[in-house]
Amino acid sequence: MIHATYRIETPLDPARVAAMMAGEQSSGTFVKVQGETDAINARFGARVVGVEVLEEADTPSLSSAYLERKGAKGPWRRASVEIAYPEDNVGVNLPNLAAVVAGNLFDLGELTGLRLMSLELRPEYRDRYLRPAHGIEGTRKAVGVFERPLFGTILKPNIGMSPNETADLVEKLCEAGVDFIKDDEIAGNHPYAPVEARVSAVMQRVRAFRERSGRNVMVAFNITDELDAMRRHADHVQAEGGSCVMASLNWCGLSALQSLRASTPLVIHGHRNGFGAFARHPALGIDFAAYQTLYRLAGIDHLHVHGMGGKFADATEEVVEAAKLSLTTLGSQDDRVMPVFSSGQWAGTLPLTYDKLQRHDFMFLAGGGILAHPDGPAAGVASLKEAWQSIEAGTPLARSNRPALASALDFFGGR
Repeated sequence: MIHATYRIETPLDPARVAAMMAGEQSSGTFVKVQGETDAINARFGARVVGVEVLEEADTPSLSSAYLERKGAKGPWRRASVEIAYPEDNVGVNLPNLAAVVAGNLFDLGELTGLRLMSLELRPEYRDRYLRPAHGIEGTRKAVGVFERPLFGTILKPNIGMSPNETADLVEKLCEAGVDFIKDDEIAGNHPYAPVEARVSAVMQRVRAFRERSGRNVMVAFNITDELDAMRRHADHVQAEGGSCVMASLNWCGLSALQSLRASTPLVIHGHRNGFGAFARHPALGIDFAAYQTLYRLAGIDHLHVHGMGGKFADATEEVVEAAKLSLTTLGSQDDRVMPVFSSGQWAGTLPLTYDKLQRHDFMFLAGGGILAHPDGPAAGVASLKEAWQSIEAGTPLARSNRPALASALDFFGGR
């Protein structure tokens, strides 16, 4: 069975609403129909595992014309609901899995709030879907970094640079000592900088740096597009000796990511931009726990989790939980993905990140934290490495006498 947990809000009996939800998403509808036999319902009907009323509210979180027509009054009960769906209702079909556990539930008139909180799959069922081609260990092996977090950055300015200007910046960042470089999510197949031209220009510099230094810097090229174009771009990245492509998960979708995974051996860097539309309101949408389960079934290798003390709305504990979920195995084999911290990160946010996670299997991306360092990008990278050395030594950053870190603390500390 596929177990889905929801947080619902309704002025009606939560148990009755839960039963209606189970029927709506399996073998029933709002009224019994011809052909709806007991045998069909026994085999394919979803069942309510549990309902727990959590609290009551005087006003609804969302409006419902259906309830207004019915003249429904409060209180509005908020409840946790667990529903089990037969695996045979889905087979191995990731978009349909999402439709079964979510689908029209968000539109039901009986509800003034619904959030899909989590999905629990049998390991044997999870193993029927794709796994990361590289994941944490493959990514570490590709860049040759094993005993610390991977330090990376985002190309800035986000857009507006020609292929050669982008290549110049990438070369500078390679020389500065980064492990990983990625496009911004809004970098695309621009008329002034087509993807294939950017890839060729950048990889010429990356290959040259690799040959003279022995270091392989992973560059995640944003290939977000319609599926055929993404496949072409991934093939071109591979032909140029690249190792990673990036896709905007929410705008490409589950099936496109599955198809991309099946068609390329490259690392897939999963960017979750737009996730706030699914999750920012507590009464509506898809919680990260359920979200990451779905996209991990598509076979991605990296997954953005935002950053602690950064520029986005996430609370620190939300970011921590997202990272820990990414590092939790879902199947019978290692299918963990590399959590990617970003958004307003710099050397000063690294200690909290490590303290909360208590492990170094993560990617730490600092855009301005590297590129805006007062002593230049090389000092920005050095400040991250010096911060990590302080963490390993158990020394507070403020007591460090390391120069790049000291400059970063002076420059970014009051921001």
